[in-house]
Amino acid sequence: MITVRYFAAARAAAACTQEELALEELPAAVPLDRDSFVRVLAERHPTPPDGEPALAGVLAQSSLLVGGVAMRPGHTVGAGDTVDVLPPFSGG
Repeated sequence: MITVRYFAAARAAAACTQEELALEELPAAVPLDRDSFVRVLAERHPTPPDGEPALAGVLAQSSLLVGGVAMRPGHTVGAGDTVDVLPPFSGG
């Protein structure tokens, strides 16, 4: 199981605050690199609610934190991980 928590614009685009991804439901082998994981999330939420941006576009600009640590190239997401999707925030 992978827990995904959505914040701000990502929450609006996904139309949920959190979801659990069962490993057997994922179309690719785990662990997933960042690009593969983003693709899985975008495919799970292809149509945004009225007036909201598409999740794929939000994900392209978002930071992903795995266990509180920024996901960088070479990092993967696997069983038991919690991933926070943090779009850019404005303000000071």
